[in-house]
Amino acid sequence: MVGDEDSIALVLNRLRRAHGQLAGVISMIENGRDCKDVVTQLAAVSRALDRAGFKIVATGLRECMTGDAENREPMTEAELEKLFLALA
Repeated sequence: MVGDEDSIALVLNRLRRAHGQLAGVISMIENGRDCKDVVTQLAAVSRALDRAGFKIVATGLRECMTGDAENREPMTEAELEKLFLALA
């Protein structure tokens, strides 16, 4: 992943939180918890993943546009749009 150490740490923290929340959702389902509680927790997992994805895109946008990261070719406008829409 591209980006500075602080951005990478933030993304990893969000992903670890989502991982823990997802384990909680699985446990809730296995234990027959109320649908409302399960859906609420599942929504939290979804938001955590979305935020991690948006942070990755925001952090790597410059490298994606210029191709600076690891001598890659720059992304086209269509490719960047597709990348953003993948998170929508």
